[in-house]
Amino acid sequence: MTSLPSERTSTEPRVVLSARGLRRDFGGFTAVRDVDLDVHHARVHALIGPNGAGKTTVFNLLTKFLQPTAGTITLLGEEITSTPADKVARMGLVRSFQISAVFPHLSVLDNVRVALQRPNGLAHQFWRPLSALDALTPRAENLLESVGLIRERNTIAADLSYGRKRALEIATTLALDPKVLLLDEPLAGMGQEDVRVIAGLIREVAKTRAVLMVEHNLSVVADICHHVTVLQRGEILAEGNYDTVSSDPRVRVAYMGTEEA
Repeated sequence: MTSLPSERTSTEPRVVLSARGLRRDFGGFTAVRDVDLDVHHARVHALIGPNGAGKTTVFNLLTKFLQPTAGTITLLGEEITSTPADKVARMGLVRSFQISAVFPHLSVLDNVRVALQRPNGLAHQFWRPLSALDALTPRAENLLESVGLIRERNTIAADLSYGRKRALEIATTLALDPKVLLLDEPLAGMGQEDVRVIAGLIREVAKTRAVLMVEHNLSVVADICHHVTVLQRGEILAEGNYDTVSSDPRVRVAYMGTEEA
C-alpha cells in the first residue's frame, strides 16, 4: 500500500476553510449531521466514504449550493454560513464537478481566456472587441503550461481525451485564482495513465492553495492526501492521515463489510 505523505512536524499550516456542527435535513431525513471540518493551506484533504455517505451534500453546503440546517462555515477567517454562492466563489472558494465542464467548441486556449475574464474585469464588458482577450493570452498560456496543455493550445476542447479535459478544467478553475479548490471525484472514469497525470497535477496545485477532494480511488488518496475525513451516513466516522483511517476497523467495515485487513 502506498504510504501517505508524512504529517508536517513544523508549524501547522493555517486553516482556510472550516465547518462546525454542520447539519442538513431534507424533510425527515438528515443527510449530514454534526460535521466538523478543517481544511489547511497547502494541503490536500480527502473526503471519502461509501456511496450515500453525504460527501456531495457536504460539498454543496460548503460552496453554498445548499444552506445548512444548522452549523457554521468559515472561509479565510470570515463566516460565510449565509453568504450567497456567487460571493463565496469570488472570495476564493472554487469548485469543480464530477462531469467535466468546458466549452467543447472553443479551443483550449479560448476556454482559459474566457475563465480569465472575471478576475480581469472583462466578464461584463460585452462592448469590447474580441481582440480585448488578447491581453489575457500570456496568462492563459502560463496556466496551460502548468497543467501540461500548452501543446494543445489550439485544439478544440471536444477533441481532447477525457483526462486532458479534466486538466483543462483545472486550468480554468486556476484562472479564477482560488484560495480553496474543491474537486468532486476528479479522477472518476480515467485510465491509469490519466490518473497518474492528474494526481500529480493536484499535488502541484496544492503547493500554493488548499485542496479538498471527494475521491474513491484510495491508492491516490493514500499517495497525495495529507488528511482524510471518512463519512458514513452523514457523520464523521474517522479522520487523520491515511494510515490511521485505513487501519480503523470501523472504516474497514464501512467499505468492505468486514474488519479483516
